[in-house]
Amino acid sequence: MSGVLKREPAPALEREPADRVLEAAARLPALPAYLYDLPALDEHAASVRAALGEVELYYAVKANPDAELLRVLARHVDGFEVSSAGEHAHVSALLPGARLALGGPGKTDAELRLPHHRLHVESPYELRRLLATGLEADVLLRANPDLPVEGAALTMDGPFGMDEAGLAECLPLFTRRVRLRGLHAHLASGLDAAQLLRLAGALLRTGHREVNLGGGMAVSYTSGERFDWAAYGAGLAALRAGRRLRVEPGRSLTAYCGHYVTEVVDVKRVRGRAYAIVLGGTHHLRTPVTKGHDQPFTVLPTGGGPGVAGEPVTFAGQLCTPKDVFARNVVTSVRAGDRVVFGMAGAYAWNISHHDFLMHPRPAFHHLGL
Repeated sequence: MSGVLKREPAPALEREPADRVLEAAARLPALPAYLYDLPALDEHAASVRAALGEVELYYAVKANPDAELLRVLARHVDGFEVSSAGEHAHVSALLPGARLALGGPGKTDAELRLPHHRLHVESPYELRRLLATGLEADVLLRANPDLPVEGAALTMDGPFGMDEAGLAECLPLFTRRVRLRGLHAHLASGLDAAQLLRLAGALLRTGHREVNLGGGMAVSYTSGERFDWAAYGAGLAALRAGRRLRVEPGRSLTAYCGHYVTEVVDVKRVRGRAYAIVLGGTHHLRTPVTKGHDQPFTVLPTGGGPGVAGEPVTFAGQLCTPKDVFARNVVTSVRAGDRVVFGMAGAYAWNISHHDFLMHPRPAFHHLGL
C-alpha cells in the first residue's frame, strides 16, 4: 500500500514500484539498504537518449556516482560532467576513455591540469591560471546571465559563473592552446520543458556555436509525472540550427531507479499524533529534509507490533534531531516490524547525506541486474 498525502488525497505519493523491486525489498537480509533497479534505469536512459536526437547527453555525476549506475548510463550518454578531482578519478578508473566535462567553482591548480573533453571556466582568474599551466584545453565559459527564472526549485546565481563583464574579460585571453569552444549555463533546477526551452532560446541568441544548457529538469516527488523529454528534444531540435548543443541532467536520469528500504522499529503517539520510527534516517537519505517534501513510499506489511490504520503518520528516523523526518502526516497503515520502501532515492540521496552523525551503521547496497 502506498502512503497518500492528507493535504492532497487524490494522488499517491508514488506509483507502485515494479513487482521486482518489492519482491527484492522483502528478501533483503539486512536493513537499511539501498536497492537500485538497473533495468528501470536502462529503459529510462534509453528513452531520454532517443528523445534528444542530435543533442549531446552528459550525466552530472554529482547526482549519484554509484559505479553500477554509471556503467548502465555509459551505454546511453555521450559523456560525464564531473565537478572535482575525486569525481574525475572515480569515473576515469571505472570507464577509461569516457568523455569528461570538468566543471564546478573553485577549481584547484591540480584540477585545472586534469585531462578533459571540455573544461567549464568559472572566472577570468581561473582562465588565467589555466593559461599559466601551459597545457592545451577546450573551454566553455560558464555564464550567469540576468535572465528571469520563474518557478525554479533552485537558482544557480551568486558565485556560479560570470556576468557579462566577466565573460568580456575572458574573450581576449584565449590562445591556440587554450581554445574557446562556447558557452555553459546551468541556471536553475526544477523546471519543466517549456521553461527550459525559453531559457535555451535566450542563451542561443548569444551566437556561440557550442552551448551546454546544463540540467535542471523537473522531478516531482508527489505526482509521479516525469519531465517531458519528447517535447524538450523536439524544441531543442528546432532551436539547434546546426549548433552543437549539450545537456547534462543528473537527478532526472537516476532518481527513479533508487529505493531506500528500511524497517519500522516503533509506532507511537505523542500528543495524539502518530509516529513511525524507522531504522536509519536522513543521514542515509537526506533528500526529503533538504527539499522539504514528503518522500514517496510503499509499506510492506510484514510486522506484528503496535501500529495505526488509515490515519496520518509521520515517518522519522533514528537521529537526535526533529529534522530527521522522511514524510509528515501521511495517511497510511503501518505497524512495527513492517518494511518501508522509500522511492525516488536514486539521486542526491546517500552521496549528499551526513553519514557519520551518531555513527549508526551504513546501509547495504543492492542492484537488480539487467
